[in-house]
Amino acid sequence: MRKKYVELVNKETYAYLEQGKGNKNLLLVHGNTSSSVYFKPLLERLSEDIHVYAMDLRGFGDSTYEKPIETLQDFADDIYLFMEKLDINKASVLGWSLGGGVVMEFAAKYPKKLDKLILLESASYKGYPVFKKDENNQMIIGEIYESREEMAKDPVQVLPLLNAYQTENIDLIKTIYNMTIYNIDKPNEKDFDLYAKETIKQRNLVDVDFALASLNMGNEPTLYSKGDNTIKDIEAETLHIWGSHDLMVPESMVRTNVEAIKDSTFVKFDQCGHSPLVDAPEKLTKTILDFII
Repeated sequence: MRKKYVELVNKETYAYLEQGKGNKNLLLVHGNTSSSVYFKPLLERLSEDIHVYAMDLRGFGDSTYEKPIETLQDFADDIYLFMEKLDINKASVLGWSLGGGVVMEFAAKYPKKLDKLILLESASYKGYPVFKKDENNQMIIGEIYESREEMAKDPVQVLPLLNAYQTENIDLIKTIYNMTIYNIDKPNEKDFDLYAKETIKQRNLVDVDFALASLNMGNEPTLYSKGDNTIKDIEAETLHIWGSHDLMVPESMVRTNVEAIKDSTFVKFDQCGHSPLVDAPEKLTKTILDFII
């Protein structure tokens, strides 16, 4: 999988995968601890008449991280600049997990650039909180981190990954993914190695975790954020896909998105975890094509 590179006007260089031709454009936005390469099973199945772009977000994969992100809106702005640079007038956009939060921000701010919206195992538009842990490493519901520096010391959700990145511990990355993401099926050994090597390239884990916790497009405050009520600005027809065995995003989070976005369709994949890309690639491909064509 050979990546291309483009420098945006904000001086960030974005790495991306591109395939296909035609008038139908599809942008793929990955989740946390991943990159564009994680979309390999989908890219292998999409027809050549779909023009697909899968980017590494700023600070992930082989994209630069010149200016640290403050909010997920920074990623959304990068997507807009990416589309402008490559002269992509309009596209359907898919966001997986963290990417769901990013593309909801994009859909609200840049509606004219969007055809249809696909939220795959997406975080809530009210964010994905990280709570403090007690002496037994159990979540203390309601107690939040006040800063990125404090969150970086979280012993369960953050610090193990930071240590794995620092030591380039591929085996630990695989263990974490097997426990949290690949609880139904697993990639083949070659692909799993590829994915894990992409994961350890991430340079913005704490910034992203804090930004995702602080996301609030609603009109009521959360523990991390006041809310800006921009969820009402999403007008695009939206497909929500959720796996019945997702250990990362509960159905309640996805249902919250469904209820908040006016033109929504919800599809549940049985016997599927947080990565339909691995657990149900054929069904996922068909569901996406049926929606965007």
